[in-house]
Amino acid sequence: MYSKLKSYIQNVKGQAAEIVESRKVQLTNIADYIREKDEAKLTFICTHNSRRSHFCQIWSAVMADYLGLDNVKTYSGGTEATAFNRRAVEAIQRAGLKVKNPGGENPRYAVHFDDQDEPLICYSKLFDDSSNPQERFAAVMTCTDADENCPFVPGAEKRFSIPYIDPKESDGTPQEAETYDRRCKQIASEMYYLMCHV
Repeated sequence: MYSKLKSYIQNVKGQAAEIVESRKVQLTNIADYIREKDEAKLTFICTHNSRRSHFCQIWSAVMADYLGLDNVKTYSGGTEATAFNRRAVEAIQRAGLKVKNPGGENPRYAVHFDDQDEPLICYSKLFDDSSNPQERFAAVMTCTDADENCPFVPGAEKRFSIPYIDPKESDGTPQEAETYDRRCKQIASEMYYLMCHV
């Protein structure tokens, strides 16, 4: 794992202690699900699969790897497809991940956290895209809109809701990078807490 990324994780460990109790309960419920599975598949879902669901997919994979959890597989999708937002991509790069962008309207970013492992391929897609599991997975709703507009996720054996405020609200403002970094760090700390309880 890259040294800059390891330093970032060391930093978010302290922030995990600040998670409110009600949130810890939600995260622990997901950890309980993972613990019961030989292979736990988590599909993180938000409206556009452009920001929060990708943050969750990436950080849950990073933290599972960091803690040596080999049975966790992470995915993401949306109720609509757009593109993995460049501001979110820039936030994970600032955190220490390496990202290769092949270009295009909806690029398939290769997200690396270690030169030895295969990268995560991250792009915007529907939650039921063929690249995502079709059965025996947990649907983890990361925004209120997706949670309300998608009451049934076909193939999901469990459903969890851990909504995050959309950093999109800061787009085009002087606070843009700071807002994305804050949301990125919040999700990283919560995925660390979650994986610590598996």
